[in-house]
Amino acid sequence: MPQTRFVLKKALEFGHAVVVVVNKIDRPTARPEFVVNSTFELFIELNATDEQCDFQTVYASGIKGKAGLNPENLADDLGPLFETILRCIPEPRIEKDGALQLLVSNTEYDEHKGRIAIGRLHGGELQRGMEVKICTPDDACRISKISELFVYQNFSRVPVEIVHAGDICAVCGINDIMIGETIADKVSGTPLPTIKIEEPTVRMSFSINTSPFVGKEGKYVTSRNLRDRLYRELERNLAMKVEDGETADTFLVSGRGTLHLTILIENMRREGFEFMIGPPKVINKTVDGKTLEPYEIAAVEVPEQYMGSVVELLGKRRGQMADMQPSGPEGTTLLKYKIPTRGLIGLRNAVLTASRGTAVLNTIFDSYGPWAGDLSSRDQGSLVAFEDGSTTSYALINAQERGILFVSPGQDVYKGQIVGIHQRPGDLAINVCKKKAATNVRSNKETTVVLDEALSYSLDDCIEFIQEDELVEVTPASIRMCKNPKISKKNR
Repeated sequence: MPQTRFVLKKALEFGHAVVVVVNKIDRPTARPEFVVNSTFELFIELNATDEQCDFQTVYASGIKGKAGLNPENLADDLGPLFETILRCIPEPRIEKDGALQLLVSNTEYDEHKGRIAIGRLHGGELQRGMEVKICTPDDACRISKISELFVYQNFSRVPVEIVHAGDICAVCGINDIMIGETIADKVSGTPLPTIKIEEPTVRMSFSINTSPFVGKEGKYVTSRNLRDRLYRELERNLAMKVEDGETADTFLVSGRGTLHLTILIENMRREGFEFMIGPPKVINKTVDGKTLEPYEIAAVEVPEQYMGSVVELLGKRRGQMADMQPSGPEGTTLLKYKIPTRGLIGLRNAVLTASRGTAVLNTIFDSYGPWAGDLSSRDQGSLVAFEDGSTTSYALINAQERGILFVSPGQDVYKGQIVGIHQRPGDLAINVCKKKAATNVRSNKETTVVLDEALSYSLDDCIEFIQEDELVEVTPASIRMCKNPKISKKNR
């Protein structure tokens, strides 16, 4: 899977030794020899050295708490696994008598203690109340003081007076500390190499909520609230960037793919924020006069009967097949594609539809490559509410003939809200709030026609669905889509 591939690639680049653990060895369909061979091929593909390819393999059953060096002969506990780790993985390199050095790898925030820096002490000793130097390889250093020190025991922090080299600790008292900076000795300390973060590949606009329902469900709705929250995220999220937009109430947020950004959006929802989200856009680069765009590796695990539909779908989005091989005894196939990040926007829903919900899609950034050309966007338009009001089953009976609806009877909607997917290209304004005329009271149409179930879209689905002139309205209680009033309405 791409996640495993990414973590292993980073470990091999740093020259780390790797222990391969084959879990779930007690399953009736276990294939330990196949798994080890596939893992070896992955090591070769990721340019591992000869020493790294000569990895130690441990076979285990996590649910039974057993492990062993032979799949046919497991010990009664996990002892062989721990012994292998101690034997094969070298101890961390530290300098007990050297100068103080601690690279900040993470930060937390506490209302009483302020910002808390977390990292492992590479050398020397760190004491409570000690004056230290905060520095980076390319910036000027500054002096600060340690107010409190903590180490980790089980799942909690325990206060201590002194921390020795090799320990992971939490440091309080440095309110402007950032991830990647080094806490060093005040006199002779030198900075450690900072953490290198890869550049963002996708950008989205965040703006204040301008719908008629603003303030009904959220606690924080102003641009000042939005600005403070987004810039506060930068303190712990190194891979994210925030810029001011064209207007005072709009901000451009860049991240490592749509998933990276949707996690931030979901967290803000739960904190009580209300705001609008624009469609995701990839961040291109220009090198030697040529436009380059980000590419990702997509791994799709799909049953054989739906493979043709998925291959056709990925081909339309400029995907290039890198590998195809059987995966598991259930008749599934693993497809690996190199595909532009643009082609991944909206792909997950399309793949699930093509495979009747049976496909599994995983993606990870690969590299920047040449511009792949134009990609076909969404084929269907949107059904847009004609007026403000509450939806009625009388109006929805006629509306559902135009496409698939997102709303059910009795829901409040506003003019410009997207209430469904049009069955044809282009948008269509419809009235979903129309009430039955009083002269038609004897009609039994409502009792004879059954409404289709409304389509429920998650946050990820909505972000993948919207187009250039559309927005997602995010509140703690609801996720709605609407047309962007600032952009001229197309195909209306």
